[in-house]
Amino acid sequence: MSRVLCQQCQRPEKACICAFTVAIDNHIPVIVLQHPSEVKQSKGTVSLLQQSLTNCEVIVGETFADSDILRQRLIQYADNIVLLYPSKQALTLNFPALTITDNNQSEDIEPKLSEIKCIIILDGTWKKAYRMFMSNACLHNIKHIVLPQGIASLYEIRKTKKDHALSSLEACCHALARVENEPEKYQNLLNSFVKFNKFQQSFSQHSD
Repeated sequence: MSRVLCQQCQRPEKACICAFTVAIDNHIPVIVLQHPSEVKQSKGTVSLLQQSLTNCEVIVGETFADSDILRQRLIQYADNIVLLYPSKQALTLNFPALTITDNNQSEDIEPKLSEIKCIIILDGTWKKAYRMFMSNACLHNIKHIVLPQGIASLYEIRKTKKDHALSSLEACCHALARVENEPEKYQNLLNSFVKFNKFQQSFSQHSD
């Protein structure tokens, strides 16, 4: 007998995460490029993120040269679309000051946050995200941004050896808060994310 799935989050009803969604009208659209291995990952955060943000598209794959949606967005936003990824040329998002720091310079460059109209996020383990980045030349030709170090992660249910690692949901919330200059706007979703963690932990405890 097949399990009954929630029509919203597509998870088994007993594992439904819809109660943790928070309706947020993000002015800056988000595109999540999701590795296929993350689609059915119960500890994944993109499902909660997508249900909470009004402007969030998820494209599943490892290479995106044939993605009409991504191609359209790259054309639509042109120089105003950025990738949240810690490349060597990534610009660090400062907060609350509306400036971006060029990591290759010691001084702040001119404020450019107002130029950002769309953010791309890679969803996968660090190793898989790196492979996705390296395999998609279209991601090399746009601006890259990165969050400053020192942001504490609330993601307790999935560990990584990488320092200062954040879940896709957390990284997206912190990036949007900085780009939109609305620090409180995404706090409710981060608070709900803590409850999401505890909910997922309860399943792990029951399975032990």
